Amino acid sequence: MCGELDTMVQSTRKEKTIKYKKFTIDLNGPEGNAYFLIGIARNLAKQLGQDADRVTNEMQQGDYDHLLTVFKGHFGEHVDLIERRKEYDDT
Repeated sequence: MCGELDTMVQSTRKEKTIKYKKFTIDLNGPEGNAYFLIGIARNLAKQLGQDADRVTNEMQQGDYDHLLTVFKGHFGEHVDLIERRKEYDDT
């Protein structure tokens, strides 16, 4: 998953045009784990030239919804998130 982005970034950086292949993370499975998302964010931030410590620290300053909001804010143009399904009925 992140290897694809890494390969794309490395191969196009030489041409001065950076193109990123968008990928999907299904939050309903193990990829929806907060620690997994923080790890993905750290890798993506480094590949995109962002401050990985700042991004991951910001992600950890609130609850899970805050973590997702920060993740989407930094990486939403590179990653599609399949949102969690509610496991209960609101009625």
